[in-house]
Amino acid sequence: MTAKSRVPFYAFVLLLIAAGIAIAVWRHLELGVPWMTGEQRPVWMIEARVDFEGLGEAAKVSLHIPQDPPGFGILTEQAASPGYGFSILDNSGSRRAEWTKRNVSGPQTLYFKAQFVPDQTRPASIPEQAPQASNEFWEEPEATAVQELIDQARERSSSPESFTRELIRLLQPDSQTQNAALLVSENNRIPMLGRILNHAGIPARTADGLRLEDARRRQHLIPFLQIYDGSQWLTFDPRTGEQGVPGNLLLWRQGSESLLDVVGGDNSEVSFSMLRQTLPALQLATMEANKNGLGVLGFYQLPIEEQSMFRMLMLLPLGALIVAFMRIIVGIRTSGTFMPVLIAIAFVQTTLLPGLIAFLSVVAIGLLLRGYLSSLNLLLVSRISALIILVIFITAGLSIVGYQMGFNTGMTITFFPMVILAWTIERMSILWEEEGAREVMIQGSGSLIVAILAFLAMDAPLSRHLTFNFPELHLVVLGLILLMGQYTGYKLSELRRFSPMKAYE
Repeated sequence: MTAKSRVPFYAFVLLLIAAGIAIAVWRHLELGVPWMTGEQRPVWMIEARVDFEGLGEAAKVSLHIPQDPPGFGILTEQAASPGYGFSILDNSGSRRAEWTKRNVSGPQTLYFKAQFVPDQTRPASIPEQAPQASNEFWEEPEATAVQELIDQARERSSSPESFTRELIRLLQPDSQTQNAALLVSENNRIPMLGRILNHAGIPARTADGLRLEDARRRQHLIPFLQIYDGSQWLTFDPRTGEQGVPGNLLLWRQGSESLLDVVGGDNSEVSFSMLRQTLPALQLATMEANKNGLGVLGFYQLPIEEQSMFRMLMLLPLGALIVAFMRIIVGIRTSGTFMPVLIAIAFVQTTLLPGLIAFLSVVAIGLLLRGYLSSLNLLLVSRISALIILVIFITAGLSIVGYQMGFNTGMTITFFPMVILAWTIERMSILWEEEGAREVMIQGSGSLIVAILAFLAMDAPLSRHLTFNFPELHLVVLGLILLMGQYTGYKLSELRRFSPMKAYE
């Protein structure tokens, strides 16, 4: 292959490697699949408790629940209210948990639980239609006071955000002017802020949030202020004027919808409890992928039995890469091309030391029996078929002996590929006859060395994690194997032939 004709080949290999890395990065960023094993992510369990007094008639309780809160993703939702019918209603972007029961009397307690995953990359939801500022009616002297406050805030601002911050500052209790004192009382400051903003042509609404603290009980929602800047809703703390949603704030309600509606009951109240938990990041990524319909991009939706099978199969390309490197670059001779990979797979099942002892025992006994079969002058097909049966008997016998001796791994040596073992014994026997015992030892030890290296690479927890959860990385492995296939230079094991030249330097 000329240098010019290699350009499409190298471009193809580069495309394979780039595609594998790009898809893996996308899977990590979008689906949240972690790069490393054992990563943990925080999860907040929020429990809303609704208490009310039943009036001895049919009851319907409706609680507003979050939808796409900024900075958080909803993982699970469930209700714990025996005897009640429960459903989650989604009407025009407003989600409500609804309990119903035919006859309710006396004190009642309902629970709604949800798990929230912090995700600061999750943007705030954008309304389908741009909201409009509501019309506000004022009587004198409130109308004059409102207009003067608006004029003062406009003089010191240049955008809806800065206008809102100035208006909040003007209505602070410690800096109230005469106009502000006329409009604001202790209990109406946040609703008054919203009304003034709407009167100034800035769409505004209130929002209720929970400050997240571990192991807190009987918490209540804290009101916040939101304005629409033309593209999205911006959140302000009406007590300090700070803009943005803090990382420890969960906006439970955004908008004018009522928090709690109770029909057929009195003295209703809602409170919140919260608990910080940690879950494996991979488990969260799997749950979110299945929830979003993206689980088809991985093996997570397959039955557990098939997932276990693919966990093992996905290790094969890594073993093939090790074998290709050791044979092409290093120059180690093995008995068969990819027989060491299959031996390494068996070592993964049996663990290294028991598998190594079992492999050497089977091959040694098999060579002795192969010598007897040679004396019978059987045809090749009959000899191999008989050898396969003998190998099965040998492995079965070793398994039984191992079990009787109390070695649990004795049963797992049946994972060794019987046909490959039979061919390995046949090949070594022929090699012994043609090349001698030295060549058998070289190729046999080379096979074991490569198999052990492949086992160490395949059995590493990080390798198991990456090969199963990022299957696109096998494109990178394929690209590297193709590149090694173009290597025609000296192998590392051949460089020792040049060592005598150093004596003449």
